[in-house]
Formats: sequence, C-alpha cells, structure tokens
Amino acid sequence: MTATATRSAYGELLEPRTVRIERLLPGPIDRVWAYLTDSDLRAQWLAAGEMEARPGATVTFTWRNDDLSGGADERPEGMEAEHSMACTVIRAEAPRLLVLGWGASGSEVTFELEPRSAEVLLTLTHRKLSDRGQLLGVSAGWHAHLDLMVARLRGEAPPPFWSNWKRLRAQYDARIPA
Repeated sequence: MTATATRSAYGELLEPRTVRIERLLPGPIDRVWAYLTDSDLRAQWLAAGEMEARPGATVTFTWRNDDLSGGADERPEGMEAEHSMACTVIRAEAPRLLVLGWGASGSEVTFELEPRSAEVLLTLTHRKLSDRGQLLGVSAGWHAHLDLMVARLRGEAPPPFWSNWKRLRAQYDARIPA
C-alpha cells in the first residue's frame, strides 16, 4: 500500500474556521511549484492569472470551472460561468512555500511543498474562513480542484468538476460539525 492510498483525501478541520488538505503528488517539486505559480498550468486545475511570486504582488485569479472538465458537466444553480478575485502574495519561498491573501474576505491560503522521494507532499491550509457556509464551499472547492491537479500531474483525464464539487459539498456538510 502506498502513502497515497493511506492518506485521507478529505480536508481536516484544524480550528473552527481553518481547513487543511494534503495531497501526495508526482514530482519533482519544481513541477508542482509551476502548477501553483504559472497561469497556464494553474488554469488547468484552478484559475488563470499572471503571478509574480514575491511578497506584495497582486494576482487576479479568474475561474472558469465549466472548462475544467470539458464543459460536459452541469454547473450548480447560482454559480457563475466565470468569476475573478484579486489576491495578494504574502510570502513566496520557491519552491516550498506560497501564502496568499485570499480576496477581500480576509482569509489566507498557504501552500507548502515538501519532497518525498519522487513525490511531493502538498499541504494546503485555508485560514480565517468567515462562517460554516464558506467553510463547506471552500473545503469542497479545494478538494475538487486538487483532484484536478492530481489528475493533470499524473497525465490522467480530469474528473467532472461540478459533479465532484456537488458530491463533496454534501459530504463536507455531513463531516463538519454545525
């Protein structure tokens, strides 16, 4: 059994408004770092947006989640086809640490990368989430987006984004205490 098989795919609630998700990814670490910082690579699993990986830099992420799984997946009611958000780079220590101020919400996302032989442990921590609703949406969102990242890094077909997100949203609702 590999570490990938034994590691939980679900996010862990660290504090009432902080979630952490880990993924063991195919390396090397520079390749995974590029999937975090290069707009074209990041657009394949999360959102496009040119980024200067230096503290104080602003990046505008643009999500087009319909495009992530070839447009064959039905978007949930109330979700937009395109969404943009300005974020700020708080810390960038290539290729191991990226901390972003996440939009105007005051929340913060940390990506930590640690080499593990031929693989890389990605630890994503999203802090200062405003309420349970945001915690559920963000947990399901990161989980679904990281599923896409794993597929892209492995050269596999990506799972349908919206179907996966809806299923995960319901599962996180059952897993995270009210």
